[in-house]
Amino acid sequence: MTLIKSISGIRGTIGGAQGENLTPIDAVKYAAAYGSWVKNQLDKEHYKVVVGRDARISGHMVQQLVMQTLVGMGIHVIDLGLSTTPTVEVAVTMEHADGGIILTASHNPKQWNALKLLNNKGEFLNAAAGQEILDIAEQGTIQFSEVDDLGEISINDAYIDLHIDEILDLPLVNTEAIKHAGFKVVVDAVNSTGGIAVPLLLEALGVTPVKLYCDPTGEFPHNPEPLKEHLGDLMELVKTENADFGIVVDPDVDRLAFVDEKGNMFGEEYTLVAVADYILQHKKGNTVSNMSSSRALRDVTEKHGGTYTASAVGEVNVVEKMKETHAVIGGEGNGGIIYPELHYGRDSLVGIALFLSHLAEEKVSVSALRKRYTSYFMSKKKIQLTPQLDVDALLKAMEVKYASEQINTIDGVKIDFAENWVHLRKSNTEPIIRIYTEAKSQEEADVLADRIISEIKEIAGI
Repeated sequence: MTLIKSISGIRGTIGGAQGENLTPIDAVKYAAAYGSWVKNQLDKEHYKVVVGRDARISGHMVQQLVMQTLVGMGIHVIDLGLSTTPTVEVAVTMEHADGGIILTASHNPKQWNALKLLNNKGEFLNAAAGQEILDIAEQGTIQFSEVDDLGEISINDAYIDLHIDEILDLPLVNTEAIKHAGFKVVVDAVNSTGGIAVPLLLEALGVTPVKLYCDPTGEFPHNPEPLKEHLGDLMELVKTENADFGIVVDPDVDRLAFVDEKGNMFGEEYTLVAVADYILQHKKGNTVSNMSSSRALRDVTEKHGGTYTASAVGEVNVVEKMKETHAVIGGEGNGGIIYPELHYGRDSLVGIALFLSHLAEEKVSVSALRKRYTSYFMSKKKIQLTPQLDVDALLKAMEVKYASEQINTIDGVKIDFAENWVHLRKSNTEPIIRIYTEAKSQEEADVLADRIISEIKEIAGI
């Protein structure tokens, strides 16, 4: 059982010992530290924080602990109840709130939960803010409010509808074309809050949803990470229903993947590629994804005359680079779409609307659309490390070894070869080096990864 305290939030398994798991005491401790941080940002009379959760079993308990802790600090809480990560992000700005907390462990199994923390822009905290909250939690000097200054909780369950309204109002969401196309789509929402939000969006767009695992009980029917090996039921139902395609989202609805009309994976990396292709057809501009994402986004961006930039891994780093380069679309290769015209956060709902607009305007099948993009194949491996190894020295040695190639060191070491690439980075939570490679065949990607692993082991003497 595990408790992971990081700058991006507090993540852990439910039950067990305080300080080693996400227990009620730990939930209160870090919610209070966040509340203190919020109050440190600005001296004002009233503070407001938006709180929502995915459908996992522990969510109601953790949310009550978090909200009542904030109340005890004199902070007013907007309770969204069952919601999605992007919906909470949108609600923070619409409420003019001082921050937000999402209770979700994303794609982790049901025994996990987490406090994901937002600033007053509805964006994930940067490293400095995250570290400040961790420091506050460990100092043990948090001040709570006196009885006449306690906060209040206001329930607002309208924000999924409001979020959808904001999406429908976007100029590049072609609602008329989508309605005219008469799409039928199967939705696998892994029995979480996507089962509420995605069918509502589809119905608003005139799409017929076929629901699969859309009951928000938190009892995940399969591993909730939206990968091919977990999606056999979706693939089969798309074919049985003669649907136009299938949609799968993770429990908090910030990762998005598609299955084509033949029951084949569209490719999680290609969610962002296809949406970017559509956006760039209508609006010239730049794109950003993280360093471990597919080269296919660079190809599409350059085809449309834009500039592609790679950021360090992590949503907050992608957002920072998008702002810096004035990117019109960006995200992460795990199916995370960030469309700044709506907000700076990964959002499956806006991704679905833009993908449907692309299909409706092109009048092609999902499988035909996928064939337009160069096929790249990825290998993701890792090397287990021993405590005595100097990881930074190993990465530096690889950088020197391949100095004649295109090197990027903003997050580990990425080596861009003419036909493929490798990205080496140390994990923040495990004693491992992650090795990501991409090439134009799976065999080539795997061979490259194995070669790099051998070279690292030779340098390390292991």
